[in-house]
Amino acid sequence: MKLALQILGVVVAVLLTGAMFGTAGWTRPPVRSEQTGFRGTGMVQVQNPRTLAVKLEENAAPAPQDPVPPGGEPATQAYQNVKVLTDLSTDQFNRVMASITEWVAPEQGCAYCHNVENMADDSVYAKTVARSMLRMVRHINADWQNHVGQTGVTCYTCHRGNPVPKAVWHDNPGPPHALGFAARDGGQNHPAPEAGLTSLNYDPYKDLLGNKDIDQNAVRVAARTALPTSPSKSLQTTEKTYALMIHMAEGLGVNCTYCHNSRAFSSWEESTPKRVTAWHGIRMVRDINGNFIEPLTPVLPEARLGPEGDPPKANCTTCHQGLAKPLNGAQMLKDYPELAGGPMPKAP
Repeated sequence: MKLALQILGVVVAVLLTGAMFGTAGWTRPPVRSEQTGFRGTGMVQVQNPRTLAVKLEENAAPAPQDPVPPGGEPATQAYQNVKVLTDLSTDQFNRVMASITEWVAPEQGCAYCHNVENMADDSVYAKTVARSMLRMVRHINADWQNHVGQTGVTCYTCHRGNPVPKAVWHDNPGPPHALGFAARDGGQNHPAPEAGLTSLNYDPYKDLLGNKDIDQNAVRVAARTALPTSPSKSLQTTEKTYALMIHMAEGLGVNCTYCHNSRAFSSWEESTPKRVTAWHGIRMVRDINGNFIEPLTPVLPEARLGPEGDPPKANCTTCHQGLAKPLNGAQMLKDYPELAGGPMPKAP
């Protein structure tokens, strides 16, 4: 009897261990840790070499199209109805179009955006969307270098061969709930993947990443006085902020201490320089969601809209997809200066 109980205990222990590794998100050792800040503050990044290798393979940048020399016939003379890439030559324009097809609609081809019987026709909604996205890409590369640096972005940064990027979000209507006072839960205690399956707010995106005003609802929840009464320091706002921080950590595949000093999370002086980059990143995402994606709502078909009638929007995972640097820092913009924004250099 005693032996049978011992065997049963071993079996249960094995099953529980397997469950923890398989369903609870645990990973088996060895793992690799790297100290990134002051000793004794826990500023360490922990990586699993096996899962990291998979992420790196999934985030490999494609080989660039053959480059073309500047100069030559302007695309506006060779084609009708060119509204965004007006500064490109015909060869440069064709190169960008071929690349966009590869990045966004490799299976559908040119017909995903164009009426192939009349390429100048604007009847296909995806063409209007593509124009807005090209303006957005050039805007990011020209005006948000404090976040993307010289690495920049291309259409592939988000799309990865999909007409709609895999990592997008819609306004969350919330779970079914009772009416009246019982409905006032502050968005809490409804575990959602967006908040790491915690009891934090199930929709940290709408208020913190969906504002057209990039400085509205600033992420500032560390009060400097006892019992603060400011709405921006409320418990609900704090939990929504922490839910967003969980999203950022998971989206970049990092710990909180990638940006913060665990001794004093609110202290900028004791944080890493990456926190400044992230500060600009939050505002960049608000800018592109509010000024480039939301205005496309009337253009998109109903199938592209969320349950609240809003378009698919961007968050940190849209570009990063589990890595601290999208595509592991591949400088695709260097291979595609046509997307850098501003006038292209003239032929010598």
